[in-house]
Amino acid sequence: MRTPLRSRPVTALRGLCVAAGLAVAVTGCGTPRGVLAPVAETVPGATKVSMIVATTRQVAKDPGTMFTGERGMTPSFAAITVSIPPESARKVGEVQWPRRLPGNPATDFVTLSTDSLDRAQAIAWFNRSVKRTPKRRVLVFIHGFNNRFEDAVYRFAQIIHDSNMDVTPVLFTWPSRGSVLAYGYDRESSNYSRNALENLLQWMSRDPSVGEISILAHSMGNWVTLEALRQMAIRNGRVSPKIRNVMLAAPDVDVDVFRTQMADMGKDRPNFTLFVSQDDRALAVSRRVWGNVGRLGAVNPEVDPYKQEFIDYKFTVLDLTKLRGGDSLNHGKFAESPEVVQLIGQRLASGQTITDSHVGLGDRIISVTAGAAATVGTAAGLVISAPAAVLDPNTRDNYGNHMQTLGNSIADTTTSTGELLTKTPDEALRNNR
Repeated sequence: MRTPLRSRPVTALRGLCVAAGLAVAVTGCGTPRGVLAPVAETVPGATKVSMIVATTRQVAKDPGTMFTGERGMTPSFAAITVSIPPESARKVGEVQWPRRLPGNPATDFVTLSTDSLDRAQAIAWFNRSVKRTPKRRVLVFIHGFNNRFEDAVYRFAQIIHDSNMDVTPVLFTWPSRGSVLAYGYDRESSNYSRNALENLLQWMSRDPSVGEISILAHSMGNWVTLEALRQMAIRNGRVSPKIRNVMLAAPDVDVDVFRTQMADMGKDRPNFTLFVSQDDRALAVSRRVWGNVGRLGAVNPEVDPYKQEFIDYKFTVLDLTKLRGGDSLNHGKFAESPEVVQLIGQRLASGQTITDSHVGLGDRIISVTAGAAATVGTAAGLVISAPAAVLDPNTRDNYGNHMQTLGNSIADTTTSTGELLTKTPDEALRNNR
């Protein structure tokens, strides 16, 4: 008996869900979760990096995770200290994740302390740190898409350490589900978080203990950053003069929208440094998904209209295209290159005027091949990456949840379509008015 035509795609996808679900169940879990659970002590020669965290993420039930990828109703705060292995045991630009828990501070990044804070406690921690910092400098880091909370914490600790920056580190982390397949959710979460980031920047700018503020944003984090600065300029008449430097690393921002954001900021803008790379594969996918409009982080700064625009904006532009990246997507060069990350620190130290995530093999395949953000595109990506998910632990971590989400989406669509097909045209029209 032949399957009715309209049922074939649903049947095939249900079979795919079952098969992939079994594969994930058999292979077990991948990289350890809960790396933020503090270890008892570090080792001689290790370096400690302490940071204050402001986040719009939802508080996790597991203290070793601290915050999930879901959206919190109100901003939360925390203080975290990370131990980085001795110089003899690591390479500049790398985050050395523990393969098992507890991590070994002699070879791994480990967490020494985590403290959940209320707003008053966060302000007190911040003020104590700023007063001990030369020239009372603050660096705010905003991560990109596909970042779990621990990704952002450890990457920021690596940047602070490897750049030799003497600043008060402030991590602003927004809700990201930590998977390439959650691009749409992450995009909306960045919009959800722009008011919170603006409020944080407004408050720090008004704090008399702060000397100057620098901002380092990566990937989609540039969107929430530019939106927060734009809102500040509209609300106050300009971006606060305490915000001296804004570093845009691989910005996943529509170039046309970027022009309107710069116009809204006016002429009294901070010093901007832009890091671009024309071989950034993640931004190439983003361009296809968002209507084939260029992304700011992938433009060629030597050709017009960009060349003249950057001159008019008085941007410092660093083209990293010829620099070899540490990942196959070429999307994290700013933090993975020893030369670049040290340049960041040198520029800030002299007063001058940039993610990491567990991207698995299957995720990379999806990033390069998927051209749509709809269910069909996600389903195609899951089909392609299924064999890789069996072999690659980082992909396995994300795969099961997406199969469940896709299955629920298909079931909902099938139910709605089935109900609609059983109705007469008149009934359908009446029920959908």
